[in-house]
Amino acid sequence: MKVLAVNSGSSSLKFQMYEMPEEEVLISGTFERIGVGESFYTIKLNGEKTKIEVDLKDHKAAFSILIEELIKNEIVSSLDEIEGIGHRVVQGGTEFDKSVVITDKVLSVVEELSSLAPLHNPPAIIGVNAAKSLIPNAAQVAVFDTSFHQTMPEYNYLYSVPYSWHTDYNVRKYGYHGTSHMFISKRANEILGRDDTKLITCHIGNGASVSAVVNGKCLNTSMGLTPNSGVMMGTRCGDIDATIVNYMVSQVGMDIKDVDNTLNKASGYIGICGYSDARDVEAGVMAGDEKCILAQKMYVRRIANYIAQYYVEMGGCDSIIFTAGLGENSPMLRHDVINELKVFGIILDGEQNKIRAKEGLITTKESSIPVYVIPTDEEMVIARDTYAFLSE
Repeated sequence: MKVLAVNSGSSSLKFQMYEMPEEEVLISGTFERIGVGESFYTIKLNGEKTKIEVDLKDHKAAFSILIEELIKNEIVSSLDEIEGIGHRVVQGGTEFDKSVVITDKVLSVVEELSSLAPLHNPPAIIGVNAAKSLIPNAAQVAVFDTSFHQTMPEYNYLYSVPYSWHTDYNVRKYGYHGTSHMFISKRANEILGRDDTKLITCHIGNGASVSAVVNGKCLNTSMGLTPNSGVMMGTRCGDIDATIVNYMVSQVGMDIKDVDNTLNKASGYIGICGYSDARDVEAGVMAGDEKCILAQKMYVRRIANYIAQYYVEMGGCDSIIFTAGLGENSPMLRHDVINELKVFGIILDGEQNKIRAKEGLITTKESSIPVYVIPTDEEMVIARDTYAFLSE
């Protein structure tokens, strides 16, 4: 059975085609700069990657080319072979605690929730509509970033604001990167050989979040009402004093939208040292750039703080896992974070910590807590959930 996993961004579309239930990736690719000019796409097939420049005026145009590539490369001979399409949807609110088949009602709710994820939900809706119009016979499934975190207890997901804000306006912690935290926590349990575990999962990339996972269920997570909370990130500020917003409005004359835009797009790494890409920041650290060193120290400290917090909250920890762009590919970041946690008796294996984008244990046998690198696969979660619906 062929299943397509899709992740639609505001100007991008990522996809992977699977043969299920074998979970074999047949083809994958990314369409970039959709609707903004100088667009292109890349296709990965049989281990080879090809980049093609093409005009992409909208997501429907990207889907049309995707279909052409599937047929040209003989992945399918007919669109009827694509039985299911799974879509990543960032914000599912409290309405969806698991993946669902997409109906008009589901799309309507996703649209209503766009105010909580304005950069993410609208592109997902566009992607769904494009897929429905071009591949109408395939079942469409929504896989929500927020679903995995819906097991959090009320005392963890509520903010200490008037309770009516929650009941009347849905103000609460939702959490994000759920498909990633779900995938790596399941994989960690497989490695540990049991399900009764206490895990701290660290999805560290340009966007970053840390979760406490007990027996496969989320107990707490760092991102909140929106993805702009928790640890600092490439361009996001993370946790700050909420009064900063009013202060900047009254003292500098910025309006609320300007402040919000600054906190989401001009803070974090880029706000401190001028770089949003961690590779540039790490290069600056190696070159002795004081602002880069400061930004790195702030980032590392905030990640370590959440790990320490969740260690205490769970009453211990069976494993810490790093994943995503930085978590999988930055020995420097992992070294620095673990060094901040040495009070817990964690001992890094310097040689093993050199691994990039591959699974492995990076602590010694003497370490009090085993620390693993586990590459995430959010598309696999999307494909599995879509296949599950089709199987039913």
